[in-house]
Amino acid sequence: MNPYAVLAAAAAQGGRIVALLAPGPRQRLAALLDRVRRDGRREPSPEQRYAAALDAVDLLAEELPELFGGEQQARFTLTASPGAGAEDATHHGFGAEDLAVLLIDGHRMVGPLLGPVRERLLAAPALDVGAVLRGGGDPYAPGLIRLGGRGGVVRLPAFQFTADHRPRPVVLDVNGILAADRDPWGAADWWLSTDARLDARPETLVGTVRELQLLDAARTLTEQE
Repeated sequence: MNPYAVLAAAAAQGGRIVALLAPGPRQRLAALLDRVRRDGRREPSPEQRYAAALDAVDLLAEELPELFGGEQQARFTLTASPGAGAEDATHHGFGAEDLAVLLIDGHRMVGPLLGPVRERLLAAPALDVGAVLRGGGDPYAPGLIRLGGRGGVVRLPAFQFTADHRPRPVVLDVNGILAADRDPWGAADWWLSTDARLDARPETLVGTVRELQLLDAARTLTEQE
């Protein structure tokens, strides 16, 4: 059995797995997945990651035997060790990292379609809560886009702020139109992707003579949905 393949299969079921697990097992699984994922903060050895992945699979088998018990595990590719390629196992395009995002980061930007969007948006320049607070701003002000990064750390796309960490009024107005409080990832994707109507990434127009066009473009977008 490849434990990474089992975790990938759990990720493919997404919210169902999260809903089925009781709070205690869910927290234990999240702690194990934090040891499985590779994030640059630390580099556990392949053997350490593999051991954590096995423990995570054992927990799933104990808590949800009908889905991840022994007979079900037998469906996944066999591997005798944490060998090359084991960690890259996927199930319908989902990987073990996606399960970590669901349980630790707390959102559903996972899988073959949304996972790359998540990585692209989180790679954009951003501020953390501490940086905004130190600058005298309010990172929890209504209307700001707040994205859940690794470990659930809040990241606020930098284009939303002036140099002194104050929210830009036009950004708050547009975020209101885009319902960023309900769908921060969708709003961030619009700001950071080229908009055909504007022929530019909306974020690049903030603070320019064209910034008022952002309101009309956002209204047009929501009217089309």
